[in-house]
Amino acid sequence: MNPALQGLMTIVLGVGGCLAYFWLSNQVLDKVIFPARGKNIGKNINRANLIRPWLFLFPALFALGLYLAYPVVETLRLSVTERVPVPGGGGAFTYEFVGVDNYAKMMDEPKFWEAVRNNFLWLLVVPAMSTVFGLLVAQLTDRLKWGSVAKSMIFMPMAISFVGAAVIWKLVYDFRPIDQEQIGILNAIVVSLGGEPHTWLTTPFWNNFFLMIVLVWIQTGFAMVILSAALRGIPEETIEAAIVDGANPFQIFFKIKIPQIAGTIVVVWTTITLTVLKIFDIVFAMTNGQWETQVLANYMYDKLFRAGDWGIGSASAMVIMLLVLPILVWNVRTARREMR
Repeated sequence: MNPALQGLMTIVLGVGGCLAYFWLSNQVLDKVIFPARGKNIGKNINRANLIRPWLFLFPALFALGLYLAYPVVETLRLSVTERVPVPGGGGAFTYEFVGVDNYAKMMDEPKFWEAVRNNFLWLLVVPAMSTVFGLLVAQLTDRLKWGSVAKSMIFMPMAISFVGAAVIWKLVYDFRPIDQEQIGILNAIVVSLGGEPHTWLTTPFWNNFFLMIVLVWIQTGFAMVILSAALRGIPEETIEAAIVDGANPFQIFFKIKIPQIAGTIVVVWTTITLTVLKIFDIVFAMTNGQWETQVLANYMYDKLFRAGDWGIGSASAMVIMLLVLPILVWNVRTARREMR
């Protein structure tokens, strides 16, 4: 069957199934469980109205349980067990409890610490650069006639998948021997200036920064949109009062605007931090963790699907979750506090 037709059928069946569920569940609730008739009609209607919101929430709760809660529990179980082949079982496996042995083995591997070190480096650079560039673009284009066009161009990378962006930038960094024509933009510029082409992605340490540029390029648009909205929310009276008092543009920006949108800056920073902690696609597509560019998510993939080591792979997944969880909880609490 044509993939497009399969996708259309999936959408139709999914939407139709949801509508059928909502209609049928409400019919059963109103006509079978708590029928609106008899001497208890008022009490039945009240009971049905108490249950009805949970009927609408059930599909979402079920999906969250199936695709979020269950994988977390199963990953935790796999991280404290070892998969052992059953003798004469025809490829069957059994799981033996090993406690924290998988975590100990993982921490004994140099590749794990390389991944931790690189993730920490990404955390230092990408959220800071994305937020700074996004803030600068939001401020500089806010008063320009063509500012909306510039913002659209900067936001455009957000519409590209991480793998697509990695392919684009891999061509930018492409290397050819010096006697061949360079198709990589960066090496073409270097050669045109009289230099020699470099293998940018195979140079240890510095290649991490070349990978980070890709994520900064994508996330700057996100930071720009959020921070631009925050800047527009600053009362004009505040800025006008500062101008009357003799404040220059730099003082207005750093002493008036930045303090008033500090909460939004922190939210943008932490949101990009969550993305960085889970970064996988760019590294996988561009270097596959080679040349000292390994990160935690790619290390997890290598262990799970290349080495077939479900114990250490699941342990690394739990490490990623433990790193992400505190920031996620803090973000949710901050958002709730601002809504109140």
